[in-house]
Amino acid sequence: MNLPAALPHATLKPTLTRAVRLFAAALWWGSLTTVCFVIAPLLFVHLPTPAMAGNLAAKLFTAQTWVSNACALLLLWGLRFDTAPSLIGKAPSAMLFIVLGLLLGLLVEFGVSPRILTRENLKLWHGIGVSLYALQWCCAAAVLWITALRSERAS
Repeated sequence: MNLPAALPHATLKPTLTRAVRLFAAALWWGSLTTVCFVIAPLLFVHLPTPAMAGNLAAKLFTAQTWVSNACALLLLWGLRFDTAPSLIGKAPSAMLFIVLGLLLGLLVEFGVSPRILTRENLKLWHGIGVSLYALQWCCAAAVLWITALRSERAS
C-alpha cells in the first residue's frame, strides 16, 4: 500500500505525535478509572475475605502505578514536539498536571502503600491513599481534557 504523495513526513509526524499523546492520556485516565471504580470494588465483593481482596488490590494498584508512569513519561516526551504557536500557552498547564499526577502515583506507591500493607494505622493511611489516588485521577482527567482540546484544535 502506497501513501499518498500529498502526505509528507513533516505532516505525518505531528499527527502521529498527537495521536500517541491522546492515546497515552486516555489510557492513563481510563486505567485509573477502571482499577479504582470497577476492579477493586469487585475484588471485595467476590473474594472470600477482605484480606485476600486487599492483597490482590495492592498488586493491581502497583501495576497501575507503572502504567501511569509510562503514560506520564510518554506524555512528557510528546510535549517536546508541541510547537504550534497557538498551543504553546497550554503546554505548561498540561506539564504541571502530568508531573503532579506522576508524583502523586509515586507517593502512593512508595509512601502510602507500604503502610497500608503492614496495616499500620490502616484507616488513616487508606484514607490518605484514596485521597492521593483521587487527586491523581483528577490530574489524568485534566491532561486528557487538555490533550483532547489540543488535538481537536490542531486538526
